[in-house]
Amino acid sequence: MSRKSRGIAGERDLIHKFWGVGWACVRVAGSGSSQFPSPDIIASNNLRKFVIETKITRDNKKYFSSKEIRSLKFFAEKFGAEPWLSIKFFQTPWLFISTEDLRETSNNFVISKEEALTKGLTFEEFTKD
Repeated sequence: MSRKSRGIAGERDLIHKFWGVGWACVRVAGSGSSQFPSPDIIASNNLRKFVIETKITRDNKKYFSSKEIRSLKFFAEKFGAEPWLSIKFFQTPWLFISTEDLRETSNNFVISKEEALTKGLTFEEFTKD
């Protein structure tokens, strides 16, 4: 399975999870390939609204470009939503990370698997009212 296929499968997995707990959720097809900023997923339970960038990795760290994070925050602000990242490290559940919990490096942003396990929220924690 290609990286792109794994990413799409991961996004679809999250869509099913959100709908399974009563949230409305859509996958934004073509996110990242448009000239306009767009998240991978938009989810809401009528109380909170999230725009989410979704990543799957086998590495112990996940890097995000500055442009990727700026675009997510820009879209969230325009849409009236909270910007979040969902990351699935190898052999971990989905973890939801606030953009504020990323470490900034000279060229990008990063979070380690260890940091994500400490600072991140599980799906159940993230969707709890």
